[in-house]
Amino acid sequence: MATEYDLVILGGGTGGYVAAIRASQLGLKVAVVEKKKLGGTCLHAGCIPSKALLRSAEVYASAKESSEFGVVTSDVTLNFQRVQERKNKIVSQLYSGVQGLMKKGKIDVYEGIGRILGPSIFSPMPGTISVELNSGEENEMLIPKNVLIATGSRPRTLPGIKVDGEFVMTSDEALQMEHLPKSIIIVGGGVIGIEWASMLADFDVEVTVLEYSNRILPTEDEDISKEMTRLLTKKGINIVTSAKVLADSLKVDEGVEISAELGNETTLFTAEKLLLSVGRQGNVEDIGLENTDIVFDKGVIETNQYYQTKESHIYAIGDVIGGLQLAHVASHEGIVAVEHIAGQHTEPLNYQTISKCVYSIPEVASVGLTEKEAKEQGYEVKIGKFPFKAVGKALVYGKSEGFVKIIADRKTDDLLGVHMIGPHVTDMISEAGLAKVLDATPWEIAHTIHPHPSLSEAIGEAALAVDGKALHS
Repeated sequence: MATEYDLVILGGGTGGYVAAIRASQLGLKVAVVEKKKLGGTCLHAGCIPSKALLRSAEVYASAKESSEFGVVTSDVTLNFQRVQERKNKIVSQLYSGVQGLMKKGKIDVYEGIGRILGPSIFSPMPGTISVELNSGEENEMLIPKNVLIATGSRPRTLPGIKVDGEFVMTSDEALQMEHLPKSIIIVGGGVIGIEWASMLADFDVEVTVLEYSNRILPTEDEDISKEMTRLLTKKGINIVTSAKVLADSLKVDEGVEISAELGNETTLFTAEKLLLSVGRQGNVEDIGLENTDIVFDKGVIETNQYYQTKESHIYAIGDVIGGLQLAHVASHEGIVAVEHIAGQHTEPLNYQTISKCVYSIPEVASVGLTEKEAKEQGYEVKIGKFPFKAVGKALVYGKSEGFVKIIADRKTDDLLGVHMIGPHVTDMISEAGLAKVLDATPWEIAHTIHPHPSLSEAIGEAALAVDGKALHS
């Protein structure tokens, strides 16, 4: 038998299940096909579990420094098994919540692998979904009017480096570690690599980061990268940039060793484990794209601004379309796609208003153009920077390193970009995101009264600094 739907979503990750909820709100009959667990990578192998570990690492590091606050402790120890238990409890609680949301929205969930079929007796157009159920029962046939591909991504690996899950890992395997290594080499100094470097260093692991680019966090503003390098080095992390890892040099024998070209020299690095953190690749295989006219190249599905593929009734969102591979981006892409399917008036996303975050210690958050990007696009810029060391709340909190940087157009005073590094900036960046959405100027941000004492005062002062009017520097 076959079941008809207005929309079938392949993938129940953050993008997929949010899209399903919005579709249900709009009165569509919806089904989600998920091969593992609702919540996808973000909930089970990414955003949430990694942030739970980062929080435990932060608490452990703070406990070791508690005497600075007048709280004298001794014999601070780490129970990594309880760290993992706490992480799993958080994930389980949120997973139950997502399941509840599906029931509330009367959204059918099929556990298995969904594949798009070509034209058949069920439909003259490609789009019928065959679901290979995890239960082993006979395949389900779903006949949707529309399809949304939201199959997410997986960690990318390097040719010649075999992931064994014990000595050589990706973030998927690292999240399941039962014991912390004494030392680790992290290949890749992007967002995920730096989060793991920060976390493991706070857990007393000896960390070396090998980054191919000439700086870590290469997509962030150069001032942010420079400050992060300084602070992570201060934390004891060995950061090596412009490092070309030689895959064929990898040796695994009760530990790992690997060489990297550093300019004209080759250097050997050794550690107990190696973590590959070289980006993610979309899950576009084995979902039936070959049965359609959908255009996809180098693992990326091509769509228009409403996320329609070349097959106008088939949409795609999230990591499979490239761009910003972030959970909150996938969610909003899904909302736009579903509203377009439902015939609603919907505005395409403006990616310059989307905030990006790095949840290391210190945290990084940004929205809009970097200084380099703004200049390359022909803007004459003016810049305001303000350090957290001049903010009373940061001193009280005990984390006063870092700064807020605001970039504006000198001719029009338009806000071009905001970049932050320091305590809790991932919770502060939404103010800058709203300012971008509303086309605010630094003057308007500066004249928003920020409470005292608060970390957000750094934003107001940086906005004043754009015109040389900062009050506390």
